Amino acid sequence: MNEETKSLNFIEHIIEEDLRNGLPKEKLRFRFPPEPNGYLHIGHTKAIGISFGLGEKYNAPVNLRFDDTNPVKEEQEYVDSIKKDIAWLGYKWDKELYSSDYFHQLYDWAVQMIKDGKAYVDSQTSEEMAEQKGTPTQVGTNSPYRNRSVEENLDLFQRMKNGEFKEGEHILRAKIDMEDPNMLMRDPIMYRILHQSHHRTGDEWCIYPMYDWTHGESDYIEQISHSLCSLEFKPHRKLYDWFRDIVFDYSEKELPLPPKQREFARLNLSYTIMSKRKLLKLVEDGIVSGWDDPRMPTISGLRRRGYTPNSLKKFVETAGVAKRDNVIDVSLLEFCIREDLNKTADRVMAVLNPIKLVITNYPEDKVEWLDAENNPEDETAGSRKVPFSRELYIEKEDFKEEASNKFFRLKLGGEVRLKNAFIIKAENVLKDANGEITEIHCTYSEDTSRSIKGTLHWVSIKHAIKAEVREYDRLFLDEAPDSHQDKTFMDFINPNSLKIIEAFVEPSLKDANIGDRFQFQRLGYFNVDDDSTSDKLVFNKTVGLRDTWAKQKPKQNDNQNRQKPQNQQSQRKPIDVIKQLGKKYTNLPEEKQQKVKAEIQELAKKVNYDELQPLFGTAVKKVGTRIATILTLGVMLHNGLEKNDDINDFINKALEDKNELLATEAKSI
Repeated sequence: MNEETKSLNFIEHIIEEDLRNGLPKEKLRFRFPPEPNGYLHIGHTKAIGISFGLGEKYNAPVNLRFDDTNPVKEEQEYVDSIKKDIAWLGYKWDKELYSSDYFHQLYDWAVQMIKDGKAYVDSQTSEEMAEQKGTPTQVGTNSPYRNRSVEENLDLFQRMKNGEFKEGEHILRAKIDMEDPNMLMRDPIMYRILHQSHHRTGDEWCIYPMYDWTHGESDYIEQISHSLCSLEFKPHRKLYDWFRDIVFDYSEKELPLPPKQREFARLNLSYTIMSKRKLLKLVEDGIVSGWDDPRMPTISGLRRRGYTPNSLKKFVETAGVAKRDNVIDVSLLEFCIREDLNKTADRVMAVLNPIKLVITNYPEDKVEWLDAENNPEDETAGSRKVPFSRELYIEKEDFKEEASNKFFRLKLGGEVRLKNAFIIKAENVLKDANGEITEIHCTYSEDTSRSIKGTLHWVSIKHAIKAEVREYDRLFLDEAPDSHQDKTFMDFINPNSLKIIEAFVEPSLKDANIGDRFQFQRLGYFNVDDDSTSDKLVFNKTVGLRDTWAKQKPKQNDNQNRQKPQNQQSQRKPIDVIKQLGKKYTNLPEEKQQKVKAEIQELAKKVNYDELQPLFGTAVKKVGTRIATILTLGVMLHNGLEKNDDINDFINKALEDKNELLATEAKSI
């Protein structure tokens, strides 16, 4: 295997194999298919980068298709924001398309499926359908309407389309297999009645296709070669292929290429939530100012905060394309923006927490315009002039009356260098009635050749421009704010995620434009916010010069470091550790089982229902995992989780199981 082949990710390996097996390269076509029901976030950047990156690698077209099948949640605002975000990232799509473009074709195919006995109109209530659908371990039962005649189904479906029925009276279902182990194959819904206006088709339709019916068929209509999606769609692949094969039989001559679905791991970020529904709650509850609030993980929020397209692309590239879900530390994202801005952002001087400094031996009316390098990392960046005068602002924390030899900033009797200017010595201070220092009096020396350890930034008071600086911190205090059973993500909101400061900046920034990025020397990277005007400059803090959060994490002592098994597990999600412990549970001696049981029950306190529920469908032969699941469920029920149909079904199945250990644990709850 050569180096080039080794460097391919698993999706590229799939494509290369398809090409070797006869797929013409000119038939390659990809797509990015967002639902226009919210703003794109950092997680979508990975999906965008994969699809458009493959387009660039293989010189293949990439469609931008909006899967707009739900008129209740979709708006033109979201369409516009998505297009803006993708263009800002630097990607160009071949065609702008909408699933709603295909509503007529989808309807015609659905009619053909009814005629072929592959779809039927069901008139049960949603509660009745849920009851007869079964569970992951119990087969479903057929609908009493499953064997309606073709004529009756066609008549009802036509009348559904004509608006003769209320919402919920009827649905169209595919006729597949109510005993299929994959519950998605148990006669899935294809159409529901919605008397809602669509953002593109208006009131033309009062029946709307479901996502699973629309998505793959849209891929097929567009002749997408590889339909790439995140891992949660892996169980949907069987249904994707079932629908695809049917319409392929109907339209093979006109549409000869059936698409292939493949899945990759989503991008999850620490200290962040990725759910559009939860992000919308932050907006609606006023926790943030909008979808583009610089604390939001949306692309528009990151753009407003000062992130660059290159930094986001580098982040996605570094995170890689994986087959398993994992959580990327947000510090990697911050590292990528630092790396990019270090090369591209001009250095300027700003003081965020000012204290007055007077150079007593400098003439009162004198002003010197000194040369300052714009960016030492960029030879072409040039230089600018900054004014120097008798009275300056420096940062308050850069001065102490008394300090140890390890304090390399300004102290009484000590010397520092002013950036791009002179060496000064602190002689005395003035204080107010409360003993607070109001002025630092210094003398300066024109001999700048001496070696001085400390260098401070400053601005001339006479020339300084007032500016509002918005210092942003992480929006959540917890690494996984939406993973707790007994709390919601709202419980971990950082109350200090935004601090508004009146700062002073050097006059070269007077004409800075919205979006311009700078390094405030010794402070961090900042950009000009959208709220900035000619009368009032507003800057956002993009990121500090170094990772300050790393210092806040508690360090383990040597004894803790020696406890490897427990510490290694704590680095993983509790639900993953529980699954691992369950695998070997039935093979353990009784004494060891009791220890593992106690460990699972302790970990269960950190698991939420959404993480546990998928394990209800664990295969019968994986008894250990099912025991671990029932143990975890017992703890959650004890702590206040309310039972639902899924939980009751899982417990009942466990009670009937041949394995005594599982049945015994089920009886206890």
